Amino acid sequence: MMRLMKKLSAVLAAAALACCLAACARAQARTIQVSANGAIVVFELNDSAAASALLDQLPLTVEVENFGANEKICYPPHPLDVSDAPHAQGGAGTLAYYEPWGDVVLFYGAYAPNDDLYEVGQATSGAGGIEALAGTITIAAAA
Repeated sequence: MMRLMKKLSAVLAAAALACCLAACARAQARTIQVSANGAIVVFELNDSAAASALLDQLPLTVEVENFGANEKICYPPHPLDVSDAPHAQGGAGTLAYYEPWGDVVLFYGAYAPNDDLYEVGQATSGAGGIEALAGTITIAAAA
């Protein structure tokens, strides 16, 4: 009986480790970086279909534009599926998708919620560099 308990404990420990490693790999796979002019912003993407659709299009090299006094926008080549994406509610550091225009939005300032604005992720480092992004940017999976 004791031998069976030891084997069972070893199997459970191995299964728990495998789950932890898989979760870690998924988290790393949902991290992207946006870079231009020496600025690098890292975003952790949520689990929405919109975030997955953005990931599927990477790497991207696109032009970023100023819009208003609080955001930068760029256009991915293909629309994002917002069917299960949460509405964007946060402030600076939010990565969002504005469905009517099909643009990805990088907020560096506060904004008002909008029923057509969907959150894709949040900056985890470098959010202060969003405002400095200009010209051609590269969006890629983080290493």
